[in-house]
Amino acid sequence: MKSLFPKGFCVTLLALWVQLGTAQVNPATIKSRLQGTVLDAKTKQPLAGAVLKIKGTTHAVSADQDGKFTFSTGQAFPYTLQVSYIGYLQKETVVDGTPVTILLEENQVQLNDIVVTGYSTQQRKYIAGSISSVSGKVVQDQPAGGFNQLLQGKTTGVQVSSNSGVPGGGITFRVRGNNSINASVDPLYIIDGVFVSNADPISAGLGNQQASNPIADLNPSDIEDIQILKDANATAIYGSLGANGVIIVTTKRGKRNTNARINFNTIQGWSTAVDKFEVANGPDVARLTNESRINTATDNGIDPGTITLPFPDPASLPTYDRIEGLFRTAKTRNYELSTQGGTDKSTYYISLGYLNQESIVKPSDYTRYAGRLNYDNFLSDKLKVGTSLNFTRSERNLSGSDNNPTGVINSALFPRSYLPIYNEDGTFARYGSFDNHIALIENLDNKAVGWRTIGNIYGEYSFLPELKLRSSWSIDNTSEYDNSYANTLISAGIATKGSASSAENKNLVLTNEQVLTYIKTFGENKQHNLNALIGNTINTVLNEGTSATGTGFAANSLRSVAVAATRSGSSFRTSSKLLSFFSKVSYTFKNKYILDGSIRADGSSKFGANKRWGYFPSGGVAWLIGQEDFIKNLNFFDDFKIRASLGLSGNQNGIGAYAAQGLWSSGANYLEQPGIAPTQLANPDLTWETTRQFNLGAEFSVFKNRLGIVADYYNKYTYDLLLNVPVPYRSGFASYLQNYGAVRNKGYELGLNSTNIQTENFSWTTNFNVSFNKNKIEKLASDISLGASGRNISILKQGYAVNSFQLYKQLYVDPKTGNAVYEDVNNDGIITSADRQIVGNALPDYTGGLTNNITFKGLDFSFFFYFQKGNKIMNMNDFFMVHGGTQANIGFLPRQLDRWQQPGDVTDIPRLTTYSGNPTENGGAANNYGGNVASLSSRYLEDGSFLRLKTLTLGYTFPSAVSRKIGMNKLRIYAQGTNLLTFTNYGGLDPEVSSQSNNQNTAGYDWATVPQPRTFQLGASVTF
Repeated sequence: MKSLFPKGFCVTLLALWVQLGTAQVNPATIKSRLQGTVLDAKTKQPLAGAVLKIKGTTHAVSADQDGKFTFSTGQAFPYTLQVSYIGYLQKETVVDGTPVTILLEENQVQLNDIVVTGYSTQQRKYIAGSISSVSGKVVQDQPAGGFNQLLQGKTTGVQVSSNSGVPGGGITFRVRGNNSINASVDPLYIIDGVFVSNADPISAGLGNQQASNPIADLNPSDIEDIQILKDANATAIYGSLGANGVIIVTTKRGKRNTNARINFNTIQGWSTAVDKFEVANGPDVARLTNESRINTATDNGIDPGTITLPFPDPASLPTYDRIEGLFRTAKTRNYELSTQGGTDKSTYYISLGYLNQESIVKPSDYTRYAGRLNYDNFLSDKLKVGTSLNFTRSERNLSGSDNNPTGVINSALFPRSYLPIYNEDGTFARYGSFDNHIALIENLDNKAVGWRTIGNIYGEYSFLPELKLRSSWSIDNTSEYDNSYANTLISAGIATKGSASSAENKNLVLTNEQVLTYIKTFGENKQHNLNALIGNTINTVLNEGTSATGTGFAANSLRSVAVAATRSGSSFRTSSKLLSFFSKVSYTFKNKYILDGSIRADGSSKFGANKRWGYFPSGGVAWLIGQEDFIKNLNFFDDFKIRASLGLSGNQNGIGAYAAQGLWSSGANYLEQPGIAPTQLANPDLTWETTRQFNLGAEFSVFKNRLGIVADYYNKYTYDLLLNVPVPYRSGFASYLQNYGAVRNKGYELGLNSTNIQTENFSWTTNFNVSFNKNKIEKLASDISLGASGRNISILKQGYAVNSFQLYKQLYVDPKTGNAVYEDVNNDGIITSADRQIVGNALPDYTGGLTNNITFKGLDFSFFFYFQKGNKIMNMNDFFMVHGGTQANIGFLPRQLDRWQQPGDVTDIPRLTTYSGNPTENGGAANNYGGNVASLSSRYLEDGSFLRLKTLTLGYTFPSAVSRKIGMNKLRIYAQGTNLLTFTNYGGLDPEVSSQSNNQNTAGYDWATVPQPRTFQLGASVTF
C-alpha cells in the first residue's frame, strides 16, 4: 500500500511529461478538413464549446467563441458527425463537404440530460436510481464559504442550513434525514473523483459551535455541475461510504480545439444585521428586580413593606448600550481569474481566487486563497492522461460565542444594562463570569490557518471503443494551524498572567482506484444496451496532531508557548484503511426497459476481526412508459418514466480508527511511577451500520416539455447502529461500543421545473421543490439525555425523532395567581422529573425552495425563496434572560416585561419570584422560574418555521457588439441582495440557527449566536 501511490504517480507523471514534449509529432494523414459553425436553432447565437466528433471514434473538437470549428481527420467524406452541447439535444448529421452550419435544439426535457453516476455517466432517462442534478451556475456569483450551503432549497431530498452567520462557519447538510446517532450523518463528497474529508480540523474554536465548513476549501466558481445521489441504487456502489448520500462535484475543464478564454469576476458586498439583540434598559431592570424581591417576600410570608429594595429610585439608573458595539457593516471582497482552452491534443482550466468576508459581529472574519489546475492530454486515440489539482489557504479570525460565558456576544448580552462598561479608572469592567466585550473585540487572538491540497492524476486507456480502463491516484491533504493567545486584558488570561495554545492537525486521505468499463449496444435494431463496470478502491486515512499550551508570560507582547513559564504538550496519530471491490451492470431493452444492479464489498481496519467485511448490493428497475402506445395515445405526456430500487449501503464514518480494539492509556501513575490502565473494551464482532432503502419514483413532462415533474417516495431503515451501550459498572467501564439500535427515515419529494414563457427575446422559468421527511428511533438500548451544558434538554428516545427536546410542558399561567401550570404527565398531583416529556424536535417536517428566472434581451432577473416548517428552537437567550429574578448577575430581555402583574392578566410569562419552597407544587410560585422545573419550561421552546427571500438578482449582459468594441467578448454586471425578507414567528434574531452544532444530536439551540446577515453586493463578470 505504501509503495503503490508513489509508483503509480511517477508512472503517470512520466507519461504526461513525455507527451508534453512530443504532443505534435507524427500527425495523422489528413484526408478531409471540415469547417463550419454551431448555432442555437432558435436564437441563431453561436454555441461556444460545442463538441463535435465522428461517430465511432474518440477524435473530437470544440467550437470557438463564435461557434466556428475546423475538423481535420484521417477519414474521407462522407461520415456521420455527432454534435453535443450542455443543455441541448445531441445531433447526428451526415456531412459530405465543407462548410456546414449545424443548428442545435435546446433540451427542454430533463430525461435527456447526461448525469454523472457512480463511476460512470448515463442519460438520465436510463437511470433507475434517484439522482438530483444541479448546474454549477446555481452556486456561482455568490461569495459564500462553501458550495454546499448554496444548495439550500435548490433540489429535493436535501436539507441545508447555516448554523450561524459566521463566514466560513459550520453548516448542517443532510440527505434524506439523520441516519445515525453515534456515527457520522454527513454525506460523502467526491470532487473530480477525489474522496474528500468533511471533518472539521479546527481545534481553537470557543463555545460548542462547529468552527468551520471544510467544504469551503473549494471555490464554487470552479464547479461545472453537482450530482446528489440519494437512493440505495445510486449510493450502494460506494458501499460503506454512501449511507448518508453522495455529492459528486465535477469542476470545469477546457475543451479541445478552442482558443484561450480568460474570465474575470469580482464581487463587492456589504452586510448588516437584520435585527440586533435587545435588552431591558437600566430603569426596567431595576423595576423588575424590585418586583421580584417584593413577590418573593410575599411568597415567604414576609411583609413586603419591611424589606429594603435594591433600587429605591429605578428611574435614576443609567443605561449602557453594549449591543451597538458588537455589530458592524461587514465587507466582502471577491476576485476570481480563470482561463481555459485546448488544442487537438490537450485541454486546460486554470483559476485563481481570493475571498475575504467579515462577520457582522466583531472581530471574526474569513479569508480564502484558492488555485486550481485541470489538465487533460490525449497521448493517442486510445490513451488519455490528466490531473486535477486544487490548492487552498484559509485564514479564520475566530471569536467564541454560543454557550461560552467569556464569548463576545455573551459578554455584551448578559450583563445588566445599568452596569458601566468601564471602571472609573478607565479599565474594562467585568461582572460575574462574563468578560468585557470591548476587551474581547480589541484583544482576542484566535487564529486558524489552513492549507489544503485536493488532487488526482489519472490514466485512461480504451482497448476498444466500448472497453475502457481508468486508473487514478488521489490525495486530500489538510494541515490546520491553530494559535490562540489570551493576554492579561481579558478574563482567560488574567488569572494565569497570559495563556497560549498552539495546535497543528493534519488529515491525509489517499485513494487509488481502477475501473474497467464496458458499454455496448447490439442486437437487431440495436435494441440491447449494456453498461457494465468492475473496479476496486484502496483508501487510507491518516490523522495526526500535536498541541502545546503555556501559561505565565512576562509581557503581553510575548505570545509564543515557548516563552511561557509553565508549558505542556500532547500529540496523537491514527490511521485506518479501506479495501473495496465493486461492480455495476445496467441493461436497457428497446430503449424503454431498464434493469440495474450493483454490489460492493468493503473491508475496513476499523472493525472487529470477525466482521471486518461488509457487502452492499442494490437493484433497480425503470420503465420508460411514455414510449408505450397506450401512453402515447393519451396525447398528454411528452416523456414518462417510473422507477423503483432497493438496496443496502453502509456507514463507518464518525467512529475512531481503533473503535473495535481493546485500548490501554498511559497516565495511571502510582507513587510517581508511570503506569497504564485499560480504557476501552475490545469488540471483535463490531461491524458496519447498514441502511436498507426502498425508493419509488416517477419523472414526466407535459405541455410540450414545458413542465417537468419528479416525484419520489423513500423508506430508509438503518440498523446495527454503532452505539455506546451502557454496561455494568463492575466491569470497570461505563459503556461498550456495539451494533445496537435502529433509525428510520421515510418521506416524499416533489420537484417541478417549468418554462412559463419562451420567446426569442423573453423567457421565464420556475423551479419549485419540496421534501417531507419523518425521522424515528426504532430501537435504542436506553434513553440518552444531553445538551445545553449538562441540562439534558435534548434526548434520544425510542419511538421519537433524533434531536427531540424534553421539557416540562407549560399549559398556561393562572390569571388569578400568576403562577405557571404544567402538565402532570403521570397524574400524581405533583411536579417531578417524571413529568418531563418530549414536546417537539429540531427537525423540520418539510423544506423547499422556489426559484424564478426571467430574461429579456440582455436583462436577467431572478429571485429565490427558501422555506421550512415544523422545527422547534430552544431559545437559550430567553432561558437565561427571562429568569424572573433568579439570575443576580444577568439582565433581562424585553420579553420579561410581559410578565403577569395582577389578577386578570393573560400572558405566558409567570409572575416574578425567586421563591424556592414546595418545589413539587403544580401552580405554585416555586416552579415559575426555579423549583423542580428550574426554567426547563416549554415556554422557551419556539416554532422555528420560516419563509425567506434568500436571494434577489438583477443583471445586464451587454450586447456582443458593444462589449467587443471595448476589447471584451462578454460583459455582465449585476446587483444582488441576500436574506432580504424573513417571515417567521420565532422571537430570536434568526430562525436559521444551531449553536450546539458540534454534536449532531443537539441541533436547534439559539444561544448568543451570530445571525444570518442581510447582504447587498455588486458584481461584474468579464470574458476576454
